[in-house]
Amino acid sequence: MDLVSRVKGILLSPKSEWATIDTEAASVSSLYTGYVMILAAISPICAFIGLSIIGTNILGTAWKSPMGPGLTYAISTYVMALVGIYVIALIIDALAPTFGGQKSQMQALKVAAYSATAAWVGGVFALLPALGIIALLLSLYSLYLLYLGLPVLMKAPKEKAVGYTIVVVICMIVVFVVAGIVTRMVAPGAMPTLGGLTR
Repeated sequence: MDLVSRVKGILLSPKSEWATIDTEAASVSSLYTGYVMILAAISPICAFIGLSIIGTNILGTAWKSPMGPGLTYAISTYVMALVGIYVIALIIDALAPTFGGQKSQMQALKVAAYSATAAWVGGVFALLPALGIIALLLSLYSLYLLYLGLPVLMKAPKEKAVGYTIVVVICMIVVFVVAGIVTRMVAPGAMPTLGGLTR
């Protein structure tokens, strides 16, 4: 299935799309090169444009990220997103038996990658940081996609899907907090701080 059709399917008719995804043959390389690497780039590119080129207004103060740190931050965010999806897939796979599911690293990677679609598409709103609330809502929709995908691909009983989803989300938060710390260490000065705002 082509990229646009898959994005449209997973966002607009996720239940039937997960059933299709379940039966598809895939590999780590095909999933990454044909889907993950493309969609994961949306947010870092748009955030770089939004923060370093367009700029934002914080508490009445105009602010732009310096180009060098902004680009470094975008690249490191992108790399951490690629690594993060793989780590989350490993977590999904490891937790499957706990919730009555079947272990399968490939199926787990599909769940991690395709459930992130809404959050990645929402990254386009990073062009205008003031619209960040829309990106947040789309990220929440990604959690719903995760909830729908886990029982289908990991064969977990539907009655355990909520618990499975909650535990995976907690692990995801830890992964993304660590990723955020790493990116801020790699690119200091790329994001606004109250002490660094200038008119």
